Amino acid sequence: MIKRLFALCLAAVLASAATKAADRPPNIVLIISDDHGWQDYGFMGHPYIRTPNLDRLASQSLLYTRGYVPTALCSPSLATIITGRYPQDHRITGNDPPAPPGGKTGDWRNHPVYVAAWDDLRSLIRRVPTLPRLLGRKNYASLQTGKWWMGSYEDGGFTDGMTHGDRRRGGRHGDDGLSIGRTTMQPIYDFIARARSEARPFFVWYAPMLPHSPHDAPERLVDGYRDKAPSLEHARYWANVEWLDETCGELLAHLDRQGVADDTLVLYVADNGWVQSPEGDSRSLRSKRTPYDAGIRTPIMVRWPRKVKPQRSERLAGSIDIMPTLLAAAGVRAPSGLPGINLLDSAALRRRDTLYGACFTHDIVDLGDPAANVLSRWVIGGEWKLIVPCPGRSGEGVPSHPLLYRIAADPEERRNLAGEQPSRLERLHRLLDAWWNP
Repeated sequence: MIKRLFALCLAAVLASAATKAADRPPNIVLIISDDHGWQDYGFMGHPYIRTPNLDRLASQSLLYTRGYVPTALCSPSLATIITGRYPQDHRITGNDPPAPPGGKTGDWRNHPVYVAAWDDLRSLIRRVPTLPRLLGRKNYASLQTGKWWMGSYEDGGFTDGMTHGDRRRGGRHGDDGLSIGRTTMQPIYDFIARARSEARPFFVWYAPMLPHSPHDAPERLVDGYRDKAPSLEHARYWANVEWLDETCGELLAHLDRQGVADDTLVLYVADNGWVQSPEGDSRSLRSKRTPYDAGIRTPIMVRWPRKVKPQRSERLAGSIDIMPTLLAAAGVRAPSGLPGINLLDSAALRRRDTLYGACFTHDIVDLGDPAANVLSRWVIGGEWKLIVPCPGRSGEGVPSHPLLYRIAADPEERRNLAGEQPSRLERLHRLLDAWWNP
């Protein structure tokens, strides 16, 4: 009788523990690479670049090979990831605010008008719900590391972080946070230990400045590409990609060592694309800051052991979907009006047949009017893509006329079919205007 009672009690305790474990939201690690070409991975078919850790992650993930960001520029792209909104809605459309009176001459960075404009720009992130703020409803501890333009980590709603938004520290796009990956991974390890000691689920924003320039990876990595790359500049960029891969491997291995990998959802995306120029790391060819696929396309992968089946998908996915996906996984109600979908909702994916985006000026023209900053817009419908320039705008990859590509057959977008497909162009243009017509 006593043995039977003991067995029943033990079964009840185990059942209760299992229920609590099932109800516990997952830890979340969001990996965001920086200035990274969509084909520059082993699992995406690059013949030379070595990415064994990301290849392994891809094999364990729901991998979207046709992922897109809505704009090919760091700050607005990151703002979309953390808010789930398009740049014209969160209003962070460029990297830097308007230049001060007199332009960028002399001590222009410390001009009171320019400093005030930075304050206004960074205040925008405090006016919208952000991913870490919303995850806080489920008691998540959250850590910001790496690229972060919008002031301090607290402005974004993180409980912990490396970036303080202090101009004296330098680095307008991350100050102290930019050491992550390039110099150390310890802040992440320390944060995970604290979160576990407090029995809190954790959210890690890992956005290292890699493979972003400076392309100064260790020479041991560069040496592996010198005889394969078309130029030394290519070899250095490729080495930076492998350097990023090594840091991702270190992070994923730490999750394994701590015994939390099975309870952690890992999501990977790049903030925008990159095509390396042989002339140096300051030039990107038809990629960053442009509406071409080389600027806006990225693989997106979601690994969630025992919850998400690893498979490769050709369906359209976007960084606009990251916030609703992670909120759904955490059991947090999403704000109304988010345009993205849950990437783990197969029915929603089947219903989607279009993606949208726009390119904006690097330096914002008007903080209060996103339409003043737009250079071009684009829409993808199935295997077709339309790029429409904004009238009267030029530079930064803006075409002079509409471009229509069949990207399934022409991924490098070399053959403009606008003249041969007028009815298709008109239909896509109507969809684009219905999405946003500035």
